[in-house]
Amino acid sequence: MDVEQSELDRLQADYKKAVDDWVAAIREEEALASVDHSVAKLDEWEAAHFREHKLHKEVIFRKRLYEDALREELYGF
Repeated sequence: MDVEQSELDRLQADYKKAVDDWVAAIREEEALASVDHSVAKLDEWEAAHFREHKLHKEVIFRKRLYEDALREELYGF
């Protein structure tokens, strides 16, 4: 098929890194949800949510790239 093994390895590693980054952002957001009830902490929590959301979109993108390459390798399309 057309996709090199090294390219699949790179796409898989990129996806795994994106997931790890996303999980860390989820944990950061969760930790901020457990603090005091001040406006400053609310702002930090909200900012953490936006970071988490952005990283989740990156996971979806990296997953699609990896899946597309797998389909090309396994099925030729």
